[in-house]
Amino acid sequence: MDRLIFTAFSGMNNSMVRQRVIANNMANTQTVGFRAETLQFTPMTIKDGDGLEVRAMTDAEVRGASMKQGALNETGRSLDIAMTGQTMLAVQSAEGEEVYTRRGDLSVSAGGALTNGEGLPVIGENGPITVPPGGEVSIGPDGSVLVRDPATPDAPPARVDRLKLVSREGSRIEKGLDGAFRVYGGGTLPADLDARIVPGSLEASNVNPSEVLVEMVEAQRLFDIRTKLISTAKDIDEGGTALMRLS
Repeated sequence: MDRLIFTAFSGMNNSMVRQRVIANNMANTQTVGFRAETLQFTPMTIKDGDGLEVRAMTDAEVRGASMKQGALNETGRSLDIAMTGQTMLAVQSAEGEEVYTRRGDLSVSAGGALTNGEGLPVIGENGPITVPPGGEVSIGPDGSVLVRDPATPDAPPARVDRLKLVSREGSRIEKGLDGAFRVYGGGTLPADLDARIVPGSLEASNVNPSEVLVEMVEAQRLFDIRTKLISTAKDIDEGGTALMRLS
């Protein structure tokens, strides 16, 4: 009887993990460039003695994210960029390491640093990008960071740096708890000099709200079923105990 309880309890834990992932995806349906997290279920067994499988369970972990293209929305803002295909933007994490994102709502901080919507410094050809104060900043289709002097509006903008755009094609990356992507096992990706972006646009989250709602209902029902299994196992155990007392 404990095998049934053990398996049902394992399933309840996995259902709770699944519901947390679903809740996180739902909370980020409006987050720019967000990638829906995906779960991987791994079957596990506990063996007794010389290979007899006495209990079964599954292990659920977030192993990656859906890299499906999100919708592109035109904003007309000079610092908004959208990435397509395999292209990702290199930024600096809070720990100082190079990580990658699809979030392209850029802005200039009070200190002149170019940051994305999460406040992470954007990396260029020579490290984090800074722009001179007072200039009108824009981003070119090839990722060039251009600054125009308002005092000379007819002069062409000056190129101060170029965004580090990378391609994830052929490389294994993983999504961290902070929502950024990293190279599996460490390291960085080389710049993709052929990468192009869409200036004045933003990529929406690739989470489908309708699908997420259906998944949440399914996860809740599955959790209820597994709860009833434990209750049924308890009733069967009590019934068997009562029969033994009669004998």
